[in-house]
Amino acid sequence: MDRRRSPRIAVLLPLRIWGVDAYARPFMHLAHAKNISATGAVVNGFPCEILEGEVVDVQYGKEKAQFRVVWVGQPNSRAQREIGIQCLPAEPLIWAVNLRRCAQLVGKG
Repeated sequence: MDRRRSPRIAVLLPLRIWGVDAYARPFMHLAHAKNISATGAVVNGFPCEILEGEVVDVQYGKEKAQFRVVWVGQPNSRAQREIGIQCLPAEPLIWAVNLRRCAQLVGKG
């Protein structure tokens, strides 16, 4: 049984992410969301080392919000170059998608 707080939808959304890496160097990368929910996303194609707990800025289209890195894929694993991000509480939802409706459609798929 899935214990997630909100539906998670498989997508391929282009993102721009910027912040500070594990070595305190600023970065800006183009990556993509592999799946999204109302509170976060799994980002694939993330090429630098970053620490859990770090806050990053994420842009999708014209929308921007700050997210906290909640997990980092380990080197030489299936999740290598992936990070999990969670939207900060006061930030807007930047995905222009009705997640609940998508989850219903996928469930009937």
